[in-house]
Amino acid sequence: MGSGIERLQRLGREGRALPSILSADFAALAASIRPLLDAGSQVLHVDVMDGHFVPNITFGPPVVRSVRAHTDAFLDTHLMVTDPLTYMEPFAKAGSDLCTIHAEVGIAPEAARAEADRLGVGLGVAIRPSTGLDAVVEAWARHVDLILVMSVEPGFGGQSFRPEAVERLARTKEICWRQGVAPILEVDGGIDRETAPGVVAAGARWLVAGSAIFRASDPVAAYHALREIASI
Repeated sequence: MGSGIERLQRLGREGRALPSILSADFAALAASIRPLLDAGSQVLHVDVMDGHFVPNITFGPPVVRSVRAHTDAFLDTHLMVTDPLTYMEPFAKAGSDLCTIHAEVGIAPEAARAEADRLGVGLGVAIRPSTGLDAVVEAWARHVDLILVMSVEPGFGGQSFRPEAVERLARTKEICWRQGVAPILEVDGGIDRETAPGVVAAGARWLVAGSAIFRASDPVAAYHALREIASI
């Protein structure tokens, strides 16, 4: 399949809807994601929570390894953990293609980039809504492949979208443009057919959606609707 960095380059710059498996049926995970993969989804979003950085606990590397056994989709792994440099390697070995770490944990961008390059995975940085945006983006933009602007506080699925995320995405895009870099802008939290157009207009290219897809009466139709909006 190649390294995560190579796979990310092959995906290109097109807008995408990313099913977040946090909202899938854990007792039938492969069966939950298969219809979406068959419908054309090339990227799955994996939310990893350690019970420390956020109060919830979700997946470890064994779950990623199990998902990887069922698909060659790009696995976009969001590490909501206090010690991401410890966990990047086991997740990379399990099949993660890109690891996004939180700016709030205090890791130096250069150290995170060096570890991602050593492992052959892409690197993202996530910013929670309560974190000052400009300083984080200015420090990280040159070192990452992706910037995740959270539109809810991390830790639980099914939260309501925070409208200020639209302005924060636009500001992120502006700072990156000034630095002459163009990481993928991703948004996660409360994304559905109503909130998606605004974030796309602000610059988001990857739209993470959990409840809006997996809890829809027709998950495939919901995925197609979001993908169409993301592709505008």
